[in-house]
Amino acid sequence: MRETIHFFKNLKGNAKIAVLAQPLWGIPFNLYMPFASLYMIHMGVTDIQIGLMLAVGRFLAMGFAFLGGVVTDKWGRRRINLWGDIVGWCIPALIWAFAQDFRWFLIAAMVNSVVQVVAVAWECLITDDDGDNPAKITQIYNWIHICGVLAVFFVPFAGLLVNRFDLVSVVRGLYLFAFVSMTAKATVLYAFSTETAHGRERMEATKCISFITLISEYRSIFGLIIRSRIMQRALALQALQHTTVMIASTFFAIYTTQNLGLPESFLAYFPILRAAVMLIFLFIIQSRLNKIKPHFVMLCGICAYVIANGVLLLAPAYNWVWIAVYVFIEACGVALLIPRMTALVANAIDPKERARVRAVFNAAILAFISPLAFLAGALSNMNRSFPFILNAFLFALMAVFLLIPVKPAPALKPTD
Repeated sequence: MRETIHFFKNLKGNAKIAVLAQPLWGIPFNLYMPFASLYMIHMGVTDIQIGLMLAVGRFLAMGFAFLGGVVTDKWGRRRINLWGDIVGWCIPALIWAFAQDFRWFLIAAMVNSVVQVVAVAWECLITDDDGDNPAKITQIYNWIHICGVLAVFFVPFAGLLVNRFDLVSVVRGLYLFAFVSMTAKATVLYAFSTETAHGRERMEATKCISFITLISEYRSIFGLIIRSRIMQRALALQALQHTTVMIASTFFAIYTTQNLGLPESFLAYFPILRAAVMLIFLFIIQSRLNKIKPHFVMLCGICAYVIANGVLLLAPAYNWVWIAVYVFIEACGVALLIPRMTALVANAIDPKERARVRAVFNAAILAFISPLAFLAGALSNMNRSFPFILNAFLFALMAVFLLIPVKPAPALKPTD
């Protein structure tokens, strides 16, 4: 714990500003997220429509992710973070707040897909200056996860409101709060951050180059990824992990309330258990785990995920204890897997080509997720336990990719 806190005290620059500003996004996101899918159900949206909405949103996001590297290099990390956050998060929050039917949610999902541009710019903003220091990047992402976990402790406030008032009115209010808070986050990050040295270099280098030319240069990035087994495995693992998170976060609330009889207000309290477990890992256990091979720890995290899904599928109706056990085991899996997965991907990318490689990664991940999002919605429409069976299969596939031996190779440079 002392090491982790000492690292934060000595953290400077964009990374520290990003960590400090993160709660302005994380708190509202965690307030509305447990109820988002139920909110859609209350507004008459069906399970298969939710899957369709997710698929369309991810498909459009694939295009924005592909452009993310180009616009980030051409217009700068800071500027893209500002406008991408406002368009991709703040405007959809307003649409969600006033949504009336499926069409509103579909439009919001389409606008929200713009955040994939921000994903590239944000990662570059916080890692560009430390691209040659994998240990520091890992610690930075640990603190990003800590901020996300701490934000969860505000969620019971939403549960109290849902318990007292109707869910639709409460969630509308939470989305309006999200609009204000996320706008503040985008403004603070822009005002107090500085453009990275590599960002300035890329802006200068691409100033007189057209978008078409810049996009055509992606062929060298594809070649870089094709020649790197390490990057291929990192891409496969992250695509599977993002898919499982999307399925669990979307269909957990629907399955537990509509099929297992869990009171809607309870959805606000399970994140506290998850957050407590993750904080224990982040502050106390994580440093000890650093002495163990990361791949073994990640494999243990995947096993925890599979066990958690089994517990949820076997849970009897009207028994919150089984759901609490699921949340506890899943939280252990998150703490073991996600920080190392994020660091593995960040460290697999050549720092000099981070923006463009990250953009191709994000586009490929979304291309993988899009059809599975619709499949998950269709499966839930047939039986609401089926998405979690699909998740267990995806985790098993993740373990297979993790066990495939990959020999370390020297950094590869893109070829024109």
